[in-house]
Amino acid sequence: DILGMSFMMLLLMTISILFPYMLNDPENFIPANPMVTPVHIQPEWYFLFAYAILRSIPNKLGGVIALMMSILMLFSQPILNKNNIQSNKFYPMNKMLLWYFFMNIILLTWIGAQPV
Repeated sequence: DILGMSFMMLLLMTISILFPYMLNDPENFIPANPMVTPVHIQPEWYFLFAYAILRSIPNKLGGVIALMMSILMLFSQPILNKNNIQSNKFYPMNKMLLWYFFMNIILLTWIGAQPV
């Protein structure tokens, strides 16, 4: 494991030292024009699901409430589950809901990356 990690770190360091611009976003090389708004403005990939939720609702307050409700749903799950059995083996519905959650996040991320 140490040999593999050392090789990967050496490879990443070599790429970042010899070719520093290889891993950058190509949008960063376009000269800035203060008179024109850039066409391709979108958040980083890990915020795209939230961006899709905000973009789907035209009302600003409604979008913020929908985003907060989507986050609060995750925090409400441990409170709502009051069963004594701790293993997921006894709850087959949980496995289906987990995969539904992952597919939902992937779909929202893809939708957030699409142009308006």
